[in-house]
Amino acid sequence: MTTREFDIIVWGATGFTGRLVAEYLAAEYGVGDEVKWAVAGRSPEKLAAVMAEVGAAEAPRIVADAADPTSLDAMVRRAKVVLTTVGPYQKYGEPLVAACAAAGTDYVDLCGEPPFMRRMIDRYGEEARATGARVVHSCGFDSIPFDLGVYFVQKLFADAHGAPAPEVACRVLEMRGGMSGGTAASAVATLELAGADAAARDVMRDVYGLAPDATSSRPRQPNVRAPRYDADAGVWAAPFIMADINMRNVHRSNLLMEYAYGQDFKYSEMMAAPNAAAAYAIAGGLGFFGAGLALGPTRALLKNAILPKPGEGPSKRQREAGYFKALFIAKGASGETAKALVTGDRDPGYGSTSKMIAEAAACLALDLSGENNAGGVTTPAAAMGDALIERLTAHAGLTFDPA
Repeated sequence: MTTREFDIIVWGATGFTGRLVAEYLAAEYGVGDEVKWAVAGRSPEKLAAVMAEVGAAEAPRIVADAADPTSLDAMVRRAKVVLTTVGPYQKYGEPLVAACAAAGTDYVDLCGEPPFMRRMIDRYGEEARATGARVVHSCGFDSIPFDLGVYFVQKLFADAHGAPAPEVACRVLEMRGGMSGGTAASAVATLELAGADAAARDVMRDVYGLAPDATSSRPRQPNVRAPRYDADAGVWAAPFIMADINMRNVHRSNLLMEYAYGQDFKYSEMMAAPNAAAAYAIAGGLGFFGAGLALGPTRALLKNAILPKPGEGPSKRQREAGYFKALFIAKGASGETAKALVTGDRDPGYGSTSKMIAEAAACLALDLSGENNAGGVTTPAAAMGDALIERLTAHAGLTFDPA
């Protein structure tokens, strides 16, 4: 990559999550010091006001418009990495991915929309490989703790037993923090697209939808919809709302890492419940919620009256009171196991997410910058692996520990 003026440009800094990212970068790294970062958007006045509010008035500001390809292209060529929090990505994300792929600029987002991600793989994967651009989706709570959690526990298992485990289970033991408005908007937009587009429906139905491989016959994956008692974790397990995106990213990582977990690899992701009744209640509630989003009239009601709006989010006090804890269990064919615990010290949807995506961008720009990086549409584990784990534990309040 040629010399770039900035390590990171934050696109969407005037939105709720974008301003949290800018606030974190300013507090953790200052402005123009270890990490050279800037913010970009359509309105210089709004950018200036937000940067003053978060204590980064001196942060460079770039005016660009997603509807103006020339301005977008000029912006991305000034950065090593463009970090975007502007979603739903299937509505607003493609021009930026296209610009980054063409310019050889790395890209990170918070996308939890499998149909959009598959479209970016199909449309820009080859170009990104040719230019060296690393397009890394899902750099927030979906799916960094889960993608890297599997990566971490597989390394523990391989160190102990000489080969990767054929199966990993994740059980989210504790989590405090509400659904973000951006996540809700992405879920609604994805269901609306799936209702109208057969290719989107196919991606949503197939756990390997982001990891196509006609040369490999991979196993049927565990059922994560039905509550059950998990003896290995010692908890009742219920469906987890983020599993659909996280499981697809984990399988894409396995494919991109040339089946580092094996072609017979199985992965399940569920959340812990205090007892059987609670597990079945969670399953019923998620089923009702999903059915409501799938039907037009009830989706409109949920959208307008119940779900948080994009840009809405918890207070600073609520973000700091949040946390998450996830247990990963790698299990061998003979019953041997390795366990790991991944934790975060802020609410998952905003507090931890803003730190995770900022550190993912810094990891690409500073730790893994160079001419010999393999480009393409990739994942946090495949693109960054150990380097990102080190950054997250050093700066972002995450822990990755044997359990």
